[in-house]
Amino acid sequence: MTSAKLDPIDLKILDAIQRDGRITKLALAEQVGLSPTPCWMRLRKLEKAGIVSGYHARIAMRVVAPVATVLMEVTLANHRQADFDRFERVIRDVPEIVACWSVGGGVDYLLKVIARDIDAYQRLVDGLLDREIGIDRYFTYIVIKTVKDQVALPIAELLPASS
Repeated sequence: MTSAKLDPIDLKILDAIQRDGRITKLALAEQVGLSPTPCWMRLRKLEKAGIVSGYHARIAMRVVAPVATVLMEVTLANHRQADFDRFERVIRDVPEIVACWSVGGGVDYLLKVIARDIDAYQRLVDGLLDREIGIDRYFTYIVIKTVKDQVALPIAELLPASS
């Protein structure tokens, strides 16, 4: 299923389940204007096509315990494919690194780290440096306040305009 095959009902389904992954079959069908069986069949088709890749609970971690959110820019010393592969292999296995993007521009990677506190973050960085995974430089940005952290994607706005 490609984006060209998503019709307005599919977009409504995707929007609804992004906002409430636990929505009932009946409530979803009512929201999108279908009867439950065809609605559920469409959802299953979206899942089988890989458009819906999973369902997750969003945890308000700061309610559970105080944490530090840190953004980290990383530049590697060398830029061979083996250097990128080694770095990425290690990063995938560090649970506190909750997101990692390979980026263009002046740095190689942007990481999002959730740590118990700044000391824990620094210990994590020291451990990465000790592992000698090719980090040449890194810059740390401590998140002071979250202004927006939206999980739902603006699917309809991202698709090409219909002619």
